[in-house]
Amino acid sequence: MTPSTYDVVLVGGGVMGSATAYHLLRADARLRVALIEQDPTYARASTTLSDGNMRVQFNIKENIQMSLYGLEVLARFGDEFAVDGDRPDPGFRQQGNLFVIDEASHDETRDGLAQQQRLGGMVEWLAPEQVRAAYPLYENLDGCVGGTLGRQDGTMSPLAVLQAYRKKAIALGARFIQAEVAEVLRDGGRAAGVALASGERLSAPAVVNSAGPWASRVAHTAGVRLPVSPTKRQVTTVEVAARPGHILPALFFPSGLYCIHEGGGLFMIGKSFPDDPVGLEDFSWERRRFEELIWPELVELMPSFDRLKITGGWAGLYEVNTFDGNAILGEWPELPGFYLANGFSGHGFQQCHAVGRYTAELILGRPHALDLAVFAASRILENRPAYESRRKLSESLFEKGCARAMPSHSLLAGGGHECGRRPPEKVDILEGLRPSKPPFSDSF
Repeated sequence: MTPSTYDVVLVGGGVMGSATAYHLLRADARLRVALIEQDPTYARASTTLSDGNMRVQFNIKENIQMSLYGLEVLARFGDEFAVDGDRPDPGFRQQGNLFVIDEASHDETRDGLAQQQRLGGMVEWLAPEQVRAAYPLYENLDGCVGGTLGRQDGTMSPLAVLQAYRKKAIALGARFIQAEVAEVLRDGGRAAGVALASGERLSAPAVVNSAGPWASRVAHTAGVRLPVSPTKRQVTTVEVAARPGHILPALFFPSGLYCIHEGGGLFMIGKSFPDDPVGLEDFSWERRRFEELIWPELVELMPSFDRLKITGGWAGLYEVNTFDGNAILGEWPELPGFYLANGFSGHGFQQCHAVGRYTAELILGRPHALDLAVFAASRILENRPAYESRRKLSESLFEKGCARAMPSHSLLAGGGHECGRRPPEKVDILEGLRPSKPPFSDSF
């Protein structure tokens, strides 16, 4: 029988919830910690659908510092998260991230680069000819005034990181509960635990909302309205005839188009759009969106992608913070005991290390190894956005606004953040594309 009383209950057992549970128990092994996850297969969790990318290249100081701390954790990952002699390997591949810079973003990028370098980030400015040398397949440099290359940036296995945090937290004493949370309980003006869909109640003086795209539903049951919108993003995997001699950096264009080289002629391609669907049920991958919306731009920038095979694709959910695009952290001012780790807008996977530690410090009243007060939940009520860019946010990400957040009813306690890489199942598509000669052929 499941115990009914805990010190901390975490709603959402993805990487953010698991990291927080780990840091709580690492700080105090006596704590009674419950980690609640509706789907232990993580088939739709944003953690496992993440592209697994980590970057130092941010503008806000605290975002940079979170990434640098994450790099420290990854350097000792196998030792820190070993359980019974089993040393997990996150498969961290530091191939670098290359951001293409246009005139509109030049000045702000230069300022951000200086900040990254001051804090110890290994990021450098590249002239256009150096950008081309770093990524030979990028041939059409019209509009490119330079680029920034983060040498420490790279990709890894999100599932391996999640499993390591979850396994270590359980080994330290966390109780993993497969259940659906229906309501955050309140008593005397503060959080008091959760009610499960089964009717069972778990009491706790601290409840953490780590439910990823489901965050708004969880919060609504506690009477809290969060500007977090579950937004579908999709990734397409392709194969081209070109075979670079080494793994190329992940490439990011000003429009939001990105391309991650997986080796040989294999690439992952993605981009967000203003009409990306909002909701919690649609995980369908749409080939049409790649063919009609992404491929033409891709070919214009990299002509060698004129002929390719679509080898797969999948979709996952971002938890888009429609207020300012950054994390919403800490205790909700109007409901003591209700802690938030939400709204990461695609940054959550890479920030789980620092946010898990910070949330545990807040709950336990410990000094902060890294002060993340700039992302305090109170800024939502006080209308103090923390924009990553001085130009605020791209309209393609945030024009939907808070009004499109999902309504609340019986919730699914999902966990995790970001969408993109290595889903449990991929769409099996092996068809070639060629812009100049539809219908599409199977050959390059």
